[in-house]
Amino acid sequence: MALITTNAFAQQGLQPTIAAMRWGADYNLHVRLANDSDYVVDVRGLYHTGKDLFIDTTDNSATYYPVTLDREFVDYIKSKRIYSDDPKADSARQTSYKTLWSALNANLGGGYIHFINCMIYALESQNLRLTDPILMRPSTKWKPKPMTSTYKRTRKWTYYFPNTQQLAHKEYKVRKREGDLRDLQGVPQPFIDLFLATSQADYEKMLANRRMREVAQIDLVKLLLGAKYLGEDQIRYISSRVLIAVMKYNVNTMPSVIIFDDYNAAVALSLGVNGYKIEKIVYSDGEVVSGSELEGRTELIEALIKRINEANERVFRKKLQLYYQRKK
Repeated sequence: MALITTNAFAQQGLQPTIAAMRWGADYNLHVRLANDSDYVVDVRGLYHTGKDLFIDTTDNSATYYPVTLDREFVDYIKSKRIYSDDPKADSARQTSYKTLWSALNANLGGGYIHFINCMIYALESQNLRLTDPILMRPSTKWKPKPMTSTYKRTRKWTYYFPNTQQLAHKEYKVRKREGDLRDLQGVPQPFIDLFLATSQADYEKMLANRRMREVAQIDLVKLLLGAKYLGEDQIRYISSRVLIAVMKYNVNTMPSVIIFDDYNAAVALSLGVNGYKIEKIVYSDGEVVSGSELEGRTELIEALIKRINEANERVFRKKLQLYYQRKK
C-alpha cells in the first residue's frame, strides 16, 4: 500500500487531517492536508479492494487494512497507566496476562484490528524488538520424561518463539500438519505468504536494507507461532512495549487510502477507538453520476466498514474464548 506522509505536523505535534481529496487524470489522486500541503498519489500503488470483499460471519476470518492511528486512539492509550505501584489495582486484571491476546485487548481496547495494527507498529518502529533479552529462554539442562514432541521441536529455540526462519518454517509446517495454527487465525495471508517465501538470508538482507515493514510482518508471524509458549513476564513486557509505541507515536502519516474498485471510490481510513473510521470518500465518476447514486454508494461503503469492524471484534472474542478453554 502506498502511504502519504508529511513531517510538518509531526514537528507541531498535531494530527494531520485531509482537507480535500479529488481524482485527477492518469490514475492520480490529489490530496490536500489541513496545512494546505498538496500531495499527488498514483492510484495504482494504493491498496485495492471491491464490494465482493469477503467478511466471514462464522468467526473464522478477519479483515485487515494497514492504516494509521488517529489522535483519538493515541489519546485513549495515553490516558491509561502501563504500570501500577499498587498490587491491588493490578490484581483485578491478573487473568488478562494469561495470553498475549487478552493482555493487549485489556490495554488497547477494540478487537483484532487494534491487536494487528498496534503489534505491527511496535515491531516496525522497533519499540518492540524480538531480540530483547526478556524474550530469551533461560538456559537449562532439564529434559521432560518421557520426552515430549513439543520439547523436541522447541529445544533448539534461543527465544520463546522460533527466532530463525528455518526454525519458524519448521514450526509452521508441524503446526499446519497437526491442525494447530489457531495462533495465526486471522493474520493477513500476505504476511504469512511473505514469511513462507523468505529465507534466513533474505530476512537478514531485509534487516540490513532497513525494510522494516516487511521485517515486522515476518516477525509478527514468528512471534505468534510462539505465543502459547510465552510466560506472564514476556506477555507483560510485550504489552507494555506496544503501549509505549502507541504513546510515542509520531503522528506524521496520513490515513491510508484504499481504492474500492467496484464503487469507483477512494476511501481514506484511520484506526480509532472503536475500529476503522472513514475520513474521506471521493468518487472517480462523481461528476457524471447522480447525487442519489453517490449517496447510495456511500451508505454501502459505510455499512461495509461497520460489518468489518463487527466481524473483527467477533474474531477477537472467539480467540480469547479458545485460549481460555485451552488453558483450563
